[in-house]
Amino acid sequence: MKKLLLLALSLTLLIFYSHAGTKPQIHFTVSMADPASHTFHVEMICSHVKEDQLELKMPVWTPGYYQILDFPGNVKNFNASADGNTIDFTKKDKNTWLLATGKAKEIVISYDVVATKEFVAEPYLGSSRGYILPGGVFLYPENRIESAISIKINHPDYWPDIATGLSQGDNKDVFIADNYDVLYDSPILVGKLHSLPDFKLDGIPHYFSGYNMGDFDEQGLMDDLKKIIKTSTDLIGDIPYEQYTFIGIGPGRGGIEHLNSTSVSFSGNSLSDPNARLQTLFFLAHEYFHNFNVKRIRPIELGPFDYSDVNRTKMLWVSEGLSVYYEYMVVKRAELCSKEQLFKAFEGNINAYENDPGKTYQSIAEASYETWRDGPFGQTAEEEDRGISYYQKGPILGLLLDFKIRHETNNRNSLDDVMRDLYNTYYKGKKRGFTEEELRKTCEKYAETNLDEFFSYIYTTQPLDYDKYLGYAGLELTSKKKDNGAVEYTIEELTEKTDLQERIFKNWVSEQ
Repeated sequence: MKKLLLLALSLTLLIFYSHAGTKPQIHFTVSMADPASHTFHVEMICSHVKEDQLELKMPVWTPGYYQILDFPGNVKNFNASADGNTIDFTKKDKNTWLLATGKAKEIVISYDVVATKEFVAEPYLGSSRGYILPGGVFLYPENRIESAISIKINHPDYWPDIATGLSQGDNKDVFIADNYDVLYDSPILVGKLHSLPDFKLDGIPHYFSGYNMGDFDEQGLMDDLKKIIKTSTDLIGDIPYEQYTFIGIGPGRGGIEHLNSTSVSFSGNSLSDPNARLQTLFFLAHEYFHNFNVKRIRPIELGPFDYSDVNRTKMLWVSEGLSVYYEYMVVKRAELCSKEQLFKAFEGNINAYENDPGKTYQSIAEASYETWRDGPFGQTAEEEDRGISYYQKGPILGLLLDFKIRHETNNRNSLDDVMRDLYNTYYKGKKRGFTEEELRKTCEKYAETNLDEFFSYIYTTQPLDYDKYLGYAGLELTSKKKDNGAVEYTIEELTEKTDLQERIFKNWVSEQ
């Protein structure tokens, strides 16, 4: 299925509440008549509403970005009518509108969404493109989050293209989502877009389309990306989607994983520089690996979601930290970086974490739980630093855990086995996320021993025993003090390794 499709100047939101308790069908249409105004116009039609009142909500956050956002504050000019007559509504709270429907045959709601921020976690509309982040654009009916949705798309001549992970409906102008969870996890980019060469893996198409992509060797990047995806899917042993789309929203920073797509700030202009290219490959590998780790291998708190409040978990060290770990490992296994570059990547995390004064105040479990307050990288510069980032400590813990499992099992098992088991047992088998206790039991199953010491690194601020854990693979961490008072850490190989250390190291670094 092609991912570049003709787009509509207008995307209409129709909701049909059926009789006899069948699933309601929801259809969307958003108008962009004046993109320079930074304003989407949304119309919503509800038929066969059984209740005397209809409660509509706007999410206050978006999946993949664990921060409260002011999506409801961007809604302006809200109006509602029933059978052609204006009806009363009240703003019940910051993100809820309550309509007096009177069981009318047809309810029409219209409103504007002001979209001025060029950011991966915010909707945006400007003269160059429209980025529809569904959580910040579309209302949902309370208690009907499971409603099936279709989206009809019309197109202006000057914006002919659309990139999204949504499935195509009955014709080229229609997309569908099984429910709001799918919709809110499927961003849409509109404009005059450019598509990189697509490819298939096991017959499944993969696309990369975006705005202002830059000048670079497009086929070369996609060849590398195919290696990354194949390495990732081989690791887990499954491809859980019918299509996958990388959506380049323009130059900038940041990316957010979605159900079968990812939105990435992207420019290929620097890809001729080897270091910049490697960082781009790490970045894309990270966002893609989230397709498994977060979207399917997930803490039980991360879905089904409450879109009106925070969704706290203590396990973002797994969801984000281990995704950083695997971005490095996947790129190395795909033969796109050297052993030395792999070491340097981990050294970056170790140096950032060990020189962070917050490490003596906050555990990584607490950092995960408080990310809604502190942000993903800890507290702001204006505050005393009493927090850490799970992006920094998380991949270090992944490294230590992998080496521990390999050491205890004579290199029979590894962290890969844990990830596959979580995927197959909880995502595919139980159709849910895992608890903290279930995660620990799975780790100990493959380590074939208790992991009291390792899990103390999760829930306390106990210093990490690098000598022991790195030593399992014949590595050591050296340090030297810099002029500015910081300590610089370097990973080095031991000059002599035992047979087990040698086997663990070679297997881990993909040299055998």
